[in-house]
Amino acid sequence: MPTNTIERRLDIIQTAADAGRVQVSELVEKYSVSAVTIRGDLNYLHKKGLLVRTHGGAVASNRVTQELSVQEKVTEHLDIKRRLAAAAAKEIREQDTIILDSGTTTAEIARQLRGFERLLVMTNGLNVAQQLLDAEGIEVLMTGGTLRKKSLSFYGRPAEEMLRCYHFDKVFLGVDGIDFQGGITTHFEYEANLNRLMCKVARQVIAVTDSSKFNRSGVHKICDFADIDILITDAGIPDAFHQAISEAGVKVVMAD
Repeated sequence: MPTNTIERRLDIIQTAADAGRVQVSELVEKYSVSAVTIRGDLNYLHKKGLLVRTHGGAVASNRVTQELSVQEKVTEHLDIKRRLAAAAAKEIREQDTIILDSGTTTAEIARQLRGFERLLVMTNGLNVAQQLLDAEGIEVLMTGGTLRKKSLSFYGRPAEEMLRCYHFDKVFLGVDGIDFQGGITTHFEYEANLNRLMCKVARQVIAVTDSSKFNRSGVHKICDFADIDILITDAGIPDAFHQAISEAGVKVVMAD
C-alpha cells in the first residue's frame, strides 16, 4: 500500500489505467484518507494531464478519445450508421413528436424521415435540420442557443429553456462512449446537460450507436443504462454489454 502522496498518486494513475476510471469514494476506502485528499490528488493529476477529472472521480487520459469534427465523423462507419438509422426510423410512427440529438448518426435518421407525412421534430443539430429542409410532412423546431461549430450543434440556457416548453414522444441520442462505470457519455459538458434534459422531456429514450463506442468513455455522463428504453446498435456489441444492458430492462435492437 502507498505510504506517501507521490506513491498514492502513482498508484491512482495505474488504477485508472487498468480500470479506465476511478471514483473518489472507492479511492477513499482503498487508501484510508479523506475525500478532500483524494479530490486534491485527482485535481493535481488532471492539471498535469495524467487523468481527466469527471464528476465524482476521473478517467484515464488515454481512455478519452479525441473528439472529431462533424466533417471528420461523416464518413466514419457510414454504412453502419445508415443501417442504424433505418432501424431507428422503424421505431417512429406518423404523428410522433421526437427529438433528434445533434450528430452524424442522427442526421442519417433525419434522412430516413423524409417519407413521413406528419411528424414534429425538434433538434439542436444544424446538420440534422438541413436534412429535413425539403421534407414537407415534417415540422422542424430548433432549440436555439449558442452554435458549437465543431459539432454544428446548439447548446446553452436558451436551448434548455426551449426544451422545457415541450413534451415529446421520443428522443434519439447519439453518444460518444458507453462503458460499465460511466454509462452513456459524451465529450462536451454543455451538450451532456442538454442531452439529460432531452431525456427528461421525452416519454421514451432511444440511444443509437455503433458498436465501436462500447468500452469507450467520454468525460461527461448523460445517463445510466437503466435510463434508456431502447438501444439500437449493430452485431459487434460485446456480449457483456448486451447482457448488462438487457438486464437493466433495455430493449436491444440489432440493425440489419
